[in-house]
Amino acid sequence: MGFLDKAKQAAEQATAKAKEGVEDVQVKRELSQAYNELGKVAFELIESSDISHPSLEAVAEKIRALHARERGDESLAGATAGGTADDTHDPSQPPAMPT
Repeated sequence: MGFLDKAKQAAEQATAKAKEGVEDVQVKRELSQAYNELGKVAFELIESSDISHPSLEAVAEKIRALHARERGDESLAGATAGGTADDTHDPSQPPAMPT
């Protein structure tokens, strides 16, 4: 096999790998879009009281607060999130116990 044949074969293999990578990215993007659509539908169902579950409520509250912030209603955003706009609670930490 000559040098050009080897180069051609290597180029074909690289092209095949690139196509696989593009397909993987497309599938991940479509999956992300499907999850996003599911989330929007679930949020609409929560807001219309068609579904409810304790594990959904925390995320729904976060979405409500973000919508309020987007509208510029900082006082509502803080109240919806379960605190005030000045609240410095780290959301990655569990809530403080009442005293």
